[in-house]
Amino acid sequence: MTLVFQLLCNGELSLARVLRKNILDKMDQKKQLRYTNSLKPLSARGVAARPGTLHDFRSHEIADQLTLLDAELFYKIEIPEVLLWAKEQNEEKSPNLTQFTEHFNNMSYWVRSIIIQQEKAQDREKLLLKFIKIMKHLRKLNNFNSYLAILSALDSAPIRRLEWQKQTSEGLEEYCTLIDSSSSFRAYRAALAEVEPPCIPYLGLILQDLTFVHLGNPDFIDGKVNFSKRWQQFNILDSMRRFQQTRYELKHNEDIVSFFNDFSDHLAEEALWELSLKIKPRNIPRRKTEREEKT
Repeated sequence: MTLVFQLLCNGELSLARVLRKNILDKMDQKKQLRYTNSLKPLSARGVAARPGTLHDFRSHEIADQLTLLDAELFYKIEIPEVLLWAKEQNEEKSPNLTQFTEHFNNMSYWVRSIIIQQEKAQDREKLLLKFIKIMKHLRKLNNFNSYLAILSALDSAPIRRLEWQKQTSEGLEEYCTLIDSSSSFRAYRAALAEVEPPCIPYLGLILQDLTFVHLGNPDFIDGKVNFSKRWQQFNILDSMRRFQQTRYELKHNEDIVSFFNDFSDHLAEEALWELSLKIKPRNIPRRKTEREEKT
């Protein structure tokens, strides 16, 4: 669904509908299975309590462990899986890519759940600022995957609609410029072109580019192989292959990884909205940011 969202942002409505039809049914089925259970607090679902909170760990150490987890899954992805996904969106034929995508989604929903389950506004604010600090370190590590997973959580509707300090809201907007879709993600593409490996790219954009190339160009022209299409596909996939060749040299921290618990302790979208509306009912207007006040 991240890919569908980006397509909609770029005005590719027809392509978004095609992908949505192939993906949405599978995702809805998974969400429905866990919806009833996710309405309960995590502690009430038999989840073993782990000592400490996110604040017990340093932001750069958390970023390191997020990067190691991402890297382990990223290095397993085979190039043919990615190319095949752009054509068929078949989870069974792209198992490693599917696992990587699910990891991204679980992490994003885990971040949302941690924040929105805090009863006090000041506690929610502290966590949001903590995640912003983590994002800074992820950017230094060239880990765009976790960076965008966290950003998508902080910028999600159930979180964004809540009341935040003006400085916090404005600070978050600065991070959103990296994934501004109005210019085909120019800022992100420029940043990615300048990085030196190791790096974990955002695969959503790679899949989007491959899908555009696949749907916008025929395989054959006048009975001959369309080498222009193959060359475009090669260039997109070659950058990913290059990043897979250089490994991170970071130390494993079992305490932090155990705290993550595979990001399995998270709420579904419906439960997130329920808590968001409990914190702030719909009839209470959201305070405008400085940018919104100027427009």
